[in-house]
Amino acid sequence: MVADKGKKSKVAERGEEQDSDHVDGELVLSIEKLQELQDELEKINEEASDKVLEVEQKYNEVRRPVYIRRNEIIQSIPDFWLTAFLSHPALSDLLTEEDQKIFKYLVSLDVEDCKDVKSGYSIVFNFSPNPYFEDTKLVKTYSFTEEGTTNITGTTIKWKEGMDIANGNGHEKKGSKRPLTEESFFSWFGETELKNFSDGVTDEVAEIIKEDLWPNPLKYFNNEADEEDFDGDEDDEEKGSEDDEDGDQDDEEEEDEDDS
Repeated sequence: MVADKGKKSKVAERGEEQDSDHVDGELVLSIEKLQELQDELEKINEEASDKVLEVEQKYNEVRRPVYIRRNEIIQSIPDFWLTAFLSHPALSDLLTEEDQKIFKYLVSLDVEDCKDVKSGYSIVFNFSPNPYFEDTKLVKTYSFTEEGTTNITGTTIKWKEGMDIANGNGHEKKGSKRPLTEESFFSWFGETELKNFSDGVTDEVAEIIKEDLWPNPLKYFNNEADEEDFDGDEDDEEKGSEDDEDGDQDDEEEEDEDDS
């Protein structure tokens, strides 16, 4: 009887091993099938992305003449872009007093997508002749590569003598000391050190101009924008910190009462 029990035990062990092999085989097969479906979905997503780009490129061509007509009208409105910038919650703080004087010569602003929109875009500032620099066009260009890098180039501004406010020149001196200067918005055109960064690195100024100001600058000129779109998160953080401080103060007061 003991021998029979030993045989039965070995048979049971073999059965368990076979069951385990069967389960492992089914698991591998299921994972392989799942991977096939994920690969299929990936192909569909790639096709969808291509179609979206085709539609975007098509409507960029449709929008272009409308943008041109819009710029023509804007040129007849004094200080349009200066007012729009100063009314924008995220852009207003970027303009120093000297920058604002230069912006009075800004004739038009344009955002030009590459024909293949996924390749990049340019932001173009067109100026009338002015006492600050020789250029009539300042451009910041963002070129995207298939490797996921971004190449950023900007116009090297040809400042007139003594007017290079991007480097602290062009300010009135008080006594023998030069006053402390704020960073000029025009320094942004020389900020090209973000070249060849991987995905995830963005130029916040460029993104705001392209995605928010450019599509509808009139709402900022009319001061109709909702500031909560820009500082809501900050308000939440500030409120959270205030709540924490209040909570700490309450705890301290309770401790004092207990001690008394």
